[in-house]
Amino acid sequence: MTDTKNHSTQGAVSSLQGRQFAPHSFTELAEAIELAFDYRGDVTVTLRSGRQVTGYLFNRTVKGQDSTFEVFPESDSGVQLIRYADVVSVAFSGEDTASGNSWENWVAKKESERKAEADRIARDARARGHL
Repeated sequence: MTDTKNHSTQGAVSSLQGRQFAPHSFTELAEAIELAFDYRGDVTVTLRSGRQVTGYLFNRTVKGQDSTFEVFPESDSGVQLIRYADVVSVAFSGEDTASGNSWENWVAKKESERKAEADRIARDARARGHL
């Protein structure tokens, strides 16, 4: 599969944001759609007609040449069904809302918030003469 952004030197990419795939086979296309399904941001799908659909890919049905996926388009309140066979490329165009959000980061943030709150309460208690 052709990826228009350089791969990480470590062999793993932390986010797909900004990457674009132009699959050359059904297998590569299915892989790109699977990545888009797991992505927590909008994707832009370019169709053979030249039209582009940008939105959140939320469902897919893989049945060989009859495979389809669904998108909540950013410009429409409905759902759009797209055939795999109509896809030329898949771009991860929206912000990856999960990028950098690991469990360790969440725990560190919550611990920092708890400490700040405890410090604030202690200051208030000292100001009232309770400590």
